[in-house]
Amino acid sequence: MRVNTVDLYEQYSYPRPERGTGKLEMLLPDDPVEQRRVHPAVLILPGGGYEHVSRREAEPVALQFVARGYAAFILTYSCGPHPFPVALRECAMAMKWIRAHASELDVDAHYVAAIGFSAGGHLCGTLGTLYDDPAVSDIGTAQQIRPDALGLCYPVAVSWGNTHEGSFQNLTFGDEALRSRLSLEKLVREDMPPVFLWHTRQDGFVPCRNSLLMAAALAETAVPFVVHVYYEGAHGLSMADETVYPTQEVPQISWDVPGWAETMIKFFREMGFQIREQE
Repeated sequence: MRVNTVDLYEQYSYPRPERGTGKLEMLLPDDPVEQRRVHPAVLILPGGGYEHVSRREAEPVALQFVARGYAAFILTYSCGPHPFPVALRECAMAMKWIRAHASELDVDAHYVAAIGFSAGGHLCGTLGTLYDDPAVSDIGTAQQIRPDALGLCYPVAVSWGNTHEGSFQNLTFGDEALRSRLSLEKLVREDMPPVFLWHTRQDGFVPCRNSLLMAAALAETAVPFVVHVYYEGAHGLSMADETVYPTQEVPQISWDVPGWAETMIKFFREMGFQIREQE
């Protein structure tokens, strides 16, 4: 496996916000096949309430995808005190960079997914719907920025009712109009990427209504989607195993929760994601 990190602000010479991050870490598979092949890719957006970027939802997740032939990219994006659209712009830079360097990285530029967790799920959802928004139009074209599929893992999706207040406060600084605009179910559009959603019924931190309302909005469109709500499990499970919890302290979960990554990859494969021979 090849590992490297790039500073997106240095790559694109955009002014870095004070204490901004924008670092893209890559984990690239070593292909054991002698043929030159290209791999699907995934941009991983960990959670953290737009306050910090959780490492629990970074490398442990990336390794699962690398083991299945994906090139994995982890974005350490800028959080509070940086409001919208700073993190979204960094996502746009990351997508543009991955596609611009796809050939040298053996990545299939036409199959780059984005997956996000909790507040990172919200960020992922905005990337998948606002890829042609004026907030990112100076970074690249919609074709460069738009992911080819989305994975929303226990996402902070809706901005009203029983949601995660801290995430929207850090994102909008109390701007109610912006908060309303950034409710993901309102951003659903016919030409957005296919969506895989998963949540747990017992999530008391970001209630599963977030995924259910997002799914309801998607159901009104022609966008392919699936939604899985597992019976048992708290918030922030990540891989839900010993890779992200102390040994013998994995919380009580439904038996199939640790298989969410495999299920997501199967959905992505239905959308065309697979290893291909180099053209």
